[in-house]
Amino acid sequence: MTESVHHKREVWLRGPMPGIPPLLQPVAHTLLQAREEINRYMTDFPEIFLWVKAGGMASPGFHLQHITGILDRLFTYAKGELLNEQQFAYLSNEGNEPERGGSVHELLEALNKQVDKAIQQLSITDEATLTEVRGVGRAQVPSTVQGLLFHAAEHMMRHTGQLLVTTRILKN
Repeated sequence: MTESVHHKREVWLRGPMPGIPPLLQPVAHTLLQAREEINRYMTDFPEIFLWVKAGGMASPGFHLQHITGILDRLFTYAKGELLNEQQFAYLSNEGNEPERGGSVHELLEALNKQVDKAIQQLSITDEATLTEVRGVGRAQVPSTVQGLLFHAAEHMMRHTGQLLVTTRILKN
């Protein structure tokens, strides 16, 4: 199969990802599929529309910030760690256009780095820990490692779909 045909397939149809435990392949596939779609949607996206809330919907800038933040937070909880002050500050500023670092390129760069970090964490996650309980948030609501990782991927894909709709509306 040629490389171009290979990349036309959705990520999950390209085969197992090397170094990712079998039970976490769906998470990795989803994260990478969403990243590809986001980068494609945002190619040549007009900067002037990045923070526009069309029809009261969240702005494209918010979706890019939120996806980056949610991956960071949920993967932190999956490691059994609490959020730090920097993560809380990031959360409180999601949706606000930053004074610096708020261009399409910069937001995509941050998102891509966070996906890379998530993939790295998946590669070192022991499948034997997937059913271990992890606390979420200040209230430490119980979840599991598996629940957090799968929700991170699902949440990213949900916002990817919303981003697609919003960017199409704004471009037209």
